[in-house]
Amino acid sequence: MANTPQSKKRARQNERRFAINKARRSRIRTFLRKVEEAIASGDKDAAQAALRAAQPELMRGVTKGVVHKNTAARKMSRLSARVKAVG
Repeated sequence: MANTPQSKKRARQNERRFAINKARRSRIRTFLRKVEEAIASGDKDAAQAALRAAQPELMRGVTKGVVHKNTAARKMSRLSARVKAVG
């Protein structure tokens, strides 16, 4: 348990950041899921639109430190290849 005032403050900050990061991660996953669903439905236009919407969200996760840069690049690369193959 936190004893010093500094460690108590750090615990509060960590809780707050955890909640923010969790929401951000969830939002990114939602966008990625929409792309997956569009690919599964076979609608190329919808898949491309979903991918364009997901890209800035994923990159925002990188700048905020929620997702690693290479992870985001890998996800975008694989999704774009799958979107391209639809149709």
